[in-house]
Amino acid sequence: MAYSGHRGVTRLIKSANYSWRGLKTTFKHEEAFRQELLLLLFLVPIALWLADTGIERALLIGSLLLILIVELLNSGIEAAIDRFGGEYHVLSARAKDMGSAAVLIALINAALIWLFVLLG
Repeated sequence: MAYSGHRGVTRLIKSANYSWRGLKTTFKHEEAFRQELLLLLFLVPIALWLADTGIERALLIGSLLLILIVELLNSGIEAAIDRFGGEYHVLSARAKDMGSAAVLIALINAALIWLFVLLG
């Protein structure tokens, strides 16, 4: 997409629309994103209830949001690679595996944060 030339509030509105469209598209097409969103919707109230301080709440909820962020990036990588066809290529496989590994690390990160915060 070429630079549109929009500035100021118009650019912010257009950017927000693109972001919303990206969230809706990811929700529609990516089962992992829907599962992780469900996890977030289940765990955020628990984080608010169990955490004692604002920092603990931020850590617990932030670790869950990081999972969604990484999943969005991984889905973008996969979509860009899939655009060029389904034939196997070592670099395509490597990029997809790296994206998947990033999601795994975000999940491990969240689990460790929850463990450390809740066990004190």
